[in-house]
Amino acid sequence: MAGTKQETTTGSEPEFACPVSPVVDIVFSRWTTPVLWALHAYGRQRFVELERRIGTITPKVLTQRLRQLERDGLVVRTYHPEVPPRVEYEISELGLSLAPLFARLSEWGAAHLDRVEEARRAYDADPARR
Repeated sequence: MAGTKQETTTGSEPEFACPVSPVVDIVFSRWTTPVLWALHAYGRQRFVELERRIGTITPKVLTQRLRQLERDGLVVRTYHPEVPPRVEYEISELGLSLAPLFARLSEWGAAHLDRVEEARRAYDADPARR
């Protein structure tokens, strides 16, 4: 029977196997979360300010990540035609809609990361795992 729920949930596309995958691909790439977190926590920032807040990111990677986030609609880039030119970045309304997700993940981390570390230590200490 065409069009049944069973057929639509067993396709070969990753989003059918796990509907969260496209969101994870967008939001949880290596530098996306720190960039969005910094823009959410500190508001509109210039490139250098953002680079300093994140710390270990290279200018090239920050530029690439900001362009991708702008393309995805999560960051707004504002160009000010001054001498010298000034560019500012801020989280968009769409990006702000991720705040509850980040808050929940932060809560989960506070509640469970100690158990994850404990499980890792036990796993690493098990001679059968070597």
